[in-house]
Amino acid sequence: MSVVLHCSPWGLGVTSAPSPTSAGVPRGGGGRGGGGGRAAGPGPAPLRRWAAGGRAGGSRAALGPRGLPGADLGARLQIRGDSVWSAPARRPRRQRTRTLAAELRGPVPGLRRPRLPGRPRQQTKMEYEWKPDEQGLQQILQLLKESQSPDTTIQRTVQQKLEQLNQYPDFNNYLIFVLTKLKSEDEPTRSLSGLILKNNVKAHFQNFPNGVTDFIKSECLNNIGDSSPLIRATVGILITTIASKGELQNWPDLLPKLCSLLDSEDYNTCEGAFGALQKICEDSAEILDSDVLDRPLNIMIPKFLQFFKHSSPKIRSHAVACVNQFIISRTQALMLHIDSFIENLFALAGDEEPEVRKNVCRALVMLLEVRMDRLLPHMHNIVEYMLQRTQDQDENVALEACEFWLTLAEQPICKDVLVRHLPKLIPVLVNGMKYSDIDIILLKGDVEEDETIPDSEQDIRPRFHRSRTVAQQHDEDGIEEEDDDDDEIDDDDTISDWNLRKCSAAALDVLANVYRDELLPHILPLLKELLFHHEWVVKESGILVLGAIAEGCMQGMIPYLPELIPHLIQCLSDKKALVRSITCWTLSRYAHWVVSQPPDTYLKPLMTELLKRILDSNKRVQEAACSAFATLEEEACTELVPYLAYILDTLVFAFSKYQHKNLLILYDAIGTLADSVGHHLNKPEYIQMLMPPLIQKWNMLKDEDKDLFPLLECLSSVATALQSGFLPYCEPVYQRCVNLVQKTLAQAMLNNAQPDQYEAPDKDFMIVALDLLSGLAEGLGGNIEQLVARSNILTLMYQCMQDKMPEVRQSSFALLGDLTKACFQHVKPCIGIEMQPYIPMVLHQLVEIINRPNTPKTLLENTAITIGRLGYVCPQEVAPMLQQFIRPWCTSLRNIRDNEEKDSAFRGICTMISVNPSGVIQDFIFFCDAVASWINPKDDLRDMFCKILHGFKNQVGDENWRRFSDQFPLPLKERLAAFYGV
Repeated sequence: MSVVLHCSPWGLGVTSAPSPTSAGVPRGGGGRGGGGGRAAGPGPAPLRRWAAGGRAGGSRAALGPRGLPGADLGARLQIRGDSVWSAPARRPRRQRTRTLAAELRGPVPGLRRPRLPGRPRQQTKMEYEWKPDEQGLQQILQLLKESQSPDTTIQRTVQQKLEQLNQYPDFNNYLIFVLTKLKSEDEPTRSLSGLILKNNVKAHFQNFPNGVTDFIKSECLNNIGDSSPLIRATVGILITTIASKGELQNWPDLLPKLCSLLDSEDYNTCEGAFGALQKICEDSAEILDSDVLDRPLNIMIPKFLQFFKHSSPKIRSHAVACVNQFIISRTQALMLHIDSFIENLFALAGDEEPEVRKNVCRALVMLLEVRMDRLLPHMHNIVEYMLQRTQDQDENVALEACEFWLTLAEQPICKDVLVRHLPKLIPVLVNGMKYSDIDIILLKGDVEEDETIPDSEQDIRPRFHRSRTVAQQHDEDGIEEEDDDDDEIDDDDTISDWNLRKCSAAALDVLANVYRDELLPHILPLLKELLFHHEWVVKESGILVLGAIAEGCMQGMIPYLPELIPHLIQCLSDKKALVRSITCWTLSRYAHWVVSQPPDTYLKPLMTELLKRILDSNKRVQEAACSAFATLEEEACTELVPYLAYILDTLVFAFSKYQHKNLLILYDAIGTLADSVGHHLNKPEYIQMLMPPLIQKWNMLKDEDKDLFPLLECLSSVATALQSGFLPYCEPVYQRCVNLVQKTLAQAMLNNAQPDQYEAPDKDFMIVALDLLSGLAEGLGGNIEQLVARSNILTLMYQCMQDKMPEVRQSSFALLGDLTKACFQHVKPCIGIEMQPYIPMVLHQLVEIINRPNTPKTLLENTAITIGRLGYVCPQEVAPMLQQFIRPWCTSLRNIRDNEEKDSAFRGICTMISVNPSGVIQDFIFFCDAVASWINPKDDLRDMFCKILHGFKNQVGDENWRRFSDQFPLPLKERLAAFYGV
């Protein structure tokens, strides 16, 4: 017998009930939130964690129709996530409601007409005694079965038919009927019917007649305890989908009913209700913890806690998973019971069910972030427990436990808490970095040559454009806060976006950054054994370990690198492709050190071998080598100039070898090379090698092909580097970019006017075109003038500046700046009235930004430069406010290198000081310090500095100036005396 909770809608009680034995169907898992949790970026390499991806679809894959082929239409529906059947591009016009049965008598392609007419029904109400037309029902069943065919032609036909049927409201009645009433049908067909209905709810729920909605809700609650685990799970998904459409407020009996069903003596009913509640907690956590629903969690969380000791492991797992959804948000209802929750978690620590252990680990990881105070007294035991679980036989449990080390490393107490556990922890993490047997099978690790095999669709990740303006900084001190995709470990993306191998490597990486060289005594003995091991799997993991510690332990590793780098360069020729690919990544992590040594010692041998690997016969190695070479290009810059012919010869030859996915990475390597060597690329022989294959690809791609993104990014860098060398190619490139911008704007206008009929455009096409135009303007300079004169780019750019999407506005403003420099004569007529009337409004915002605490460094610099330039052209308007910004202005610009932007800003500040000298008196020491930051100002700017410094000295007199300058730090005092004679 087991204790089972029961309640009337919100009342609680306890009775005894027989212990259920059925375990149900386990849901798939992964990172936090049940969804696989992590996403790896493109390019071999990483080591940083990605934010948990929520429940994006992976976690419920296990619920799909069993026995269906992987490529079937049912699988394409995706239990969680967007469906290929979710909505046609155009929503059908609603004229009058016709039932599906009635429509089946009409000309729907591929469907036989039923002999009996359907009964027309009212749109506003459909009674629960609704009955399907039998022939229509049979035809829908036939469609559902056909959809499970692996034949893509049949799938497309069925998809079109089902999309046509979506126009008729009672089609959804048929779907819920198949799911809940046709018990004799096979489970995959019933479940598929429910999943199509789920997607219809996501796309069209607001258009469902009330009667249809009520019928679906009623059937869901009546069948939550279906004897089939698959059908229960599908019903639960349907319930949470309806709830997430704002229906929790309109379905007041849902939560009380589900909570009361938890007390059912029937296991199926209890498990089905708990499964639905878990999904609702995952999808609607925020509204559950709000006053909108009168805070139901005050009742639900204590009830969930009582099920932690249920006899069924499936129920225990549901209970923990439900409560876990409210940890990160510090939900008050949970915080009131936090000690009871933690006590119950500890009681489940040794549970025999892997899913329970996984949820316990997940809870402890999240508690580490939000209630460290409650865990601290038990931290030693928790660390020991997590060490055990990181070695759990179930990889999902081990992965969840491994997250603990990543999270702990971010806490201030990490160094003290973990230091005595490092001798045990480091070997565990290192062991987790080996490929498992199943990993190697899934990765086709025994396939060494696959360069001639075309990429499948799933091989190619979606490509998103990154604006060129994001990475631009004023100097090397600019801190880039963009993602570091190129450092992501992406060596096993076909297995999972996030797995134990990657998590272990990421944990070792962050711990290396915490302990620095103190970690090496625990690592080096292991590395010595691993790197020279005769088994390739062990050797490969050692190379991964060496890459993982590169950032954190670099200083301590330097004495070993003269021996290790040549060994790694040798490993680039290993017979195993997976060893060659991980070696590329690890070497890229040490590229900075390689470049700091004499070129012939390491750079030239490394470059030579990486170029060979770029032409490897294995696609994974090609990808890793291309990405590693791009990193080397960034580090080496002009050191590569002597080898440009050899490099270009290799990269251009790769065009003829690469399949689809690696071509996109090749574009990046070429673009990075152009960024790194700049104008050195502008030689006829290099241009003749590089441009023909790029233009060939350019001509092959259609305007709507997303492969344009990396190609246009590449061409932007190439155009900037080639400068006048790009002139023969500029006109068609320029015109296509203008067309892309124009087409995107036109599509956006249509979508804004008629969103039901016209899809929203992908604005990345516009962004990447604007960025390439900026590259052309920067590279061609005044030579772009005629192209601008013959086009409407300025009109289009003005529209882009008003776009709702920040990235579009950012790229359009960047283009405005480049065109202003290249051909101001065309920009000036479009500016309108001069800047002067806007000074008060703009200046107020700029002064507020420059005085705001914790403002990003690059924003401060840009703000200071803008203020300086405004003061240069409108000194009478800006100078009166000098006292409000002079100190932060000086401190912002003292650290950037001498360049044109700094020059223009300082000319502005000098002009303002000449208008309002009293505005700088209180902070004159900061101005002196900023002036001293110049290494080699232009002569006329130096004269401006001299006049101001000597003017102040003469104004106050020698004695006062001496007392004032005695406050200067000695280097400042010496520099002003040497350069300006004061």
